[in-house]
Amino acid sequence: MAFPLLNLQRLVFPVAAAVTLNVALSGGAQAAEPAIKVGLVAALSGQSAKSGEALTRGLTIAIDEVNAKGGVLGRPLELVRRDDESNPSKGMLAARELVQREKVTVLFGGLDTPVSLAIVPLANQLKVPFMGIWAAGTKITENGAADNYVFRVSAVDELVDEALVKYGAEKGMKKPGMILINNPWGESNEAGFKRALEKRGLANAGVERIQDSDLDVVPQLTRLKNAGADTLLMVGNVGPSAQVVKSLDRMGWDVPVVSHWGPAGGRFGELAGPNASRVHFIQTYVFTEHNSVKGDAVFAALKKTYPQIKGLADVTPAVGIANAYDALHLSALAIEKAGKTDGPAVRNGFYAIEGYEGLIKHYQQPFTAKKHDALGPDDYLFTHFVDDQIVPLKP
Repeated sequence: MAFPLLNLQRLVFPVAAAVTLNVALSGGAQAAEPAIKVGLVAALSGQSAKSGEALTRGLTIAIDEVNAKGGVLGRPLELVRRDDESNPSKGMLAARELVQREKVTVLFGGLDTPVSLAIVPLANQLKVPFMGIWAAGTKITENGAADNYVFRVSAVDELVDEALVKYGAEKGMKKPGMILINNPWGESNEAGFKRALEKRGLANAGVERIQDSDLDVVPQLTRLKNAGADTLLMVGNVGPSAQVVKSLDRMGWDVPVVSHWGPAGGRFGELAGPNASRVHFIQTYVFTEHNSVKGDAVFAALKKTYPQIKGLADVTPAVGIANAYDALHLSALAIEKAGKTDGPAVRNGFYAIEGYEGLIKHYQQPFTAKKHDALGPDDYLFTHFVDDQIVPLKP
């Protein structure tokens, strides 16, 4: 992962140490103002490291833009990161450190629903806004807290499940089987799938679980095949999703696979092999040859800041970049609306945002006291891998 040259000295420290991604403001008076810190807890190592890289890049490009225009409340923004290693306990400890030691004003959350669910009670207890930018578990924002500090610019499982079932039904699905990661994210989607299927009067061929450590899922897939599954509804991150594809290859079972966005989080094209393209999965944004004006500007900034980005294939997963980019700008607006950096004021600042022309869409009052998710089902699109590039599927 490349970062701007002026921060190179900071990168000799381990990922667990603070990594500051900050573009200094010109002018002595402005530069002397203390930075407003924002934090990121995400998978920065392991199979999902590519997702953490994407989140970092999206936040960084947005921070660069905010700082170039004078920062927020006359102060620059500064990003401090911690690696959660996709582990809920480590994620919670990292979040506590960022809030209590680093004094971050907004905490951004990464890939894994179990990690985010572990952080949610802490954010609500400490009254620090926690902005989800990948994990899609419905209960992250709908957490039942009377005093809810959790917001999100990302997909939401319950809405995604409805979209996946609708897509499958339109493609002829009659009796899907579910192949789900064995954790709270999988459980969240099982409930959502069953509701969406029941609404359409569709039966299911059963539910099978997969683990991050699975190297072969032929037994689970065989049970679904024998039960008459004509489509697979899949939920899992990169590793287990790739194992599903390779196991299907070993079985010689050519069945459609309709998936949550887990495959986008890393080296899925490489790990799944030549049939990775058979998996159709959901996204909130994809860079293409024909982007919006803002999309072209962000893509140009990415290529300038990260010289290893040469073309569209190098910004996979774009969804992480886009979610993080829009979330940072919305958070900056919330701080500006608040007029200060304490948690309750910034939370109310989110409610005060009237509109923002984002990368994913134009946001109109994205958050209210009863609605903490800025994206809905109309903001999803279906994609698949072509070689190592995520490409939109034709309608």
